[in-house]
Amino acid sequence: MKEKIVAVLDDIHEAKEAMEINDLLGCKSALEYREVCDALEELTEEYVVFKTKKEKYILLKNCPNLKIGKLSLNKKGYGFVILEREDDLYIPADMIGGATHDDVVLAEITRFGVKREGRILRVLKRDLNNVVGEIIAVDHQFQLKLDDEKKDLTIVLNPETTKECVEGHKVYVRLTKELGKKKYLADVLKILGHKDDPGVDILSIAYKYQFDADFSNEVLEELPKIPVSVDEASLKGRVDYTNEEVFTIDGSYTKDIDDAISIRMEDDCYVLGVHIADVSHYVKENTALGDAAYERGTSVYLADTVIPMIPHKLSNGICSLNEGELRLTMSCVMKISKIGEVLSYDITPSYIKSRKKMTYEAVNDILMRDVVAPGYEPFVASLRLMNELAHLLQKKIVERGYINFELDEARVIQDESGKAIDVVMREREDGEKLIESFMIIANEVVASHIYHMELPFLYRVHGKPNSEKIDDFVNLVKLLGYELKTRTIDLSPKAMQSLLDELDEKPEFKILSSLLLRSMKKAEYSKENIGHFGLASRAYTHFTSPIRRYPDLVVHRLLKKYLVEKDFSMSTISYLEQNLVLIGTHCSEREVAADQAEREVDDMKMAEYMESHVGEEFDGVISTVTNFGFFVELPNLIEGLVHVNSLKGDFYQYVPESLALIGNRTKKTYRVGEKVHVVCVGASKETSMIDFELKEDEDGSQK
Repeated sequence: MKEKIVAVLDDIHEAKEAMEINDLLGCKSALEYREVCDALEELTEEYVVFKTKKEKYILLKNCPNLKIGKLSLNKKGYGFVILEREDDLYIPADMIGGATHDDVVLAEITRFGVKREGRILRVLKRDLNNVVGEIIAVDHQFQLKLDDEKKDLTIVLNPETTKECVEGHKVYVRLTKELGKKKYLADVLKILGHKDDPGVDILSIAYKYQFDADFSNEVLEELPKIPVSVDEASLKGRVDYTNEEVFTIDGSYTKDIDDAISIRMEDDCYVLGVHIADVSHYVKENTALGDAAYERGTSVYLADTVIPMIPHKLSNGICSLNEGELRLTMSCVMKISKIGEVLSYDITPSYIKSRKKMTYEAVNDILMRDVVAPGYEPFVASLRLMNELAHLLQKKIVERGYINFELDEARVIQDESGKAIDVVMREREDGEKLIESFMIIANEVVASHIYHMELPFLYRVHGKPNSEKIDDFVNLVKLLGYELKTRTIDLSPKAMQSLLDELDEKPEFKILSSLLLRSMKKAEYSKENIGHFGLASRAYTHFTSPIRRYPDLVVHRLLKKYLVEKDFSMSTISYLEQNLVLIGTHCSEREVAADQAEREVDDMKMAEYMESHVGEEFDGVISTVTNFGFFVELPNLIEGLVHVNSLKGDFYQYVPESLALIGNRTKKTYRVGEKVHVVCVGASKETSMIDFELKEDEDGSQK
């Protein structure tokens, strides 16, 4: 019935009553009318149909002024409705209605044009999950002070669940009952610790995004069945690479090592081995351990805290490719010509014994400074051969259109008590690029192999960027005074690469490349292979990190099903066709959650670090301009806000077309990419906010 209703309303652009729709469908009986009404209510709940206050119905897609999306509120009260396939809709503070942060809302566009504005008509769905906050006492009862101040809710805690709680405890709760408008009753599910305890600040953010630091009792009960060493029976049917010179390269603090590499020459060709931990041997489907890995979707790295996808007994133990330990792997061994072409390959279950746990620091010293650390002497020749191949592979993917944004990353350093004491830039030299190149080619080989077999698979895909967003970016570049030669119509990876090359020498390059990256779509997991735009790859997957990412674990299971078990039955194919869609969507969502958690922790820790630097001066670059001021980025990527009210000598207005604040009288302009000198006037770990002001000259003017 729902399909029939959608079909009959498809060309109708005015709302109809249920009886009118019933007549259009040709329904005659009372039973049929009841069925029509029920279907209309379902379509309304699914946001396909809009129901007016006069109880008339119209397809939402036929209402160009109505939009559904998630509300993202700013602490100042205004917000944006986040829309999937178009620019977000700005909602002024006095148009929010009864909505709050993260609500799914129905909004009406009230002003069209470059900067669309709207108002919230109704809340369609409120996110009542993953609520974290601090216990406070109000009128002799415990309430929750939400960590997310943008969620304007009053939450009263059920006294039956707070018997072990005290003021200042950070807790994870479940909302159980609505007590009134934006007021709820909640049960305390878990006490995370006191707000002043080391690590509780990070833990609170982890729980907000559904990353539980503990595993369930069901998972813990399965752990004793997991061996601590590889038994002889597990080696049957696997290729033995223990005689090969296999080693790992990771960060100095890495404990969950899921990739190892090897190299040799054969017939004047490189034979590159990429050996990946066989997590699928231990983490099976339809087990508590497998279900937990699926629910988490990924490990999450919050400053120096790791919340693993699988328990440490596996992630740091039997699955980790530790030096000198026999380990089960899935290997992709490729024969590569001197021009970077893969001539042949084998994808097989295998086992290895890593000869050395190398660090990026030591490998970079060898490859870039000819400094050999003790214990690395036997591997120097292999490392240099690997670097030779890596440079060859890098050159080849750049030639096809690989887009290298070279974006800097910051790393927060904490002391033993968990306090941020420094923020430094992550180094990325030949060692890091070598591993990246080898993982890319292994992922491509695996994806291409299954793609050509025409079997259901889980791909890592990246769609073409939205042309309107690229046009907006090009217009911004022109406003900065630069002319671009690159044609951006029907943009290809090669053209995007050319665009970056044109901007490379500009002083605003870092900010512009970051803005260009934001204009691109986000990579995700999908059963449908549409290629990977950023890598200029026709087929790509994630095969190389099954300890840390659930999609990689799924890929290993599929490889075994197809290449080892030879299971091509119709029942298996049918099951995978449906299941892989759900897995791809879920894993994409969990990846976004991990990214958001990591950003939130970084923002909090950077603010904590800057609390000790209030009053100090810094040089920075304007990274973002808004109607309430502009953000200034320091060389270590810390960002702070220069509020428009702190700008002296004029009244400044935001000009969105120019991404600039312009003085009404002086025409003084503050635009993205401009260098400024600022003083830190405030920082708050609690709000994750850093406030800057422009430094004044001796005559009182601001720089």
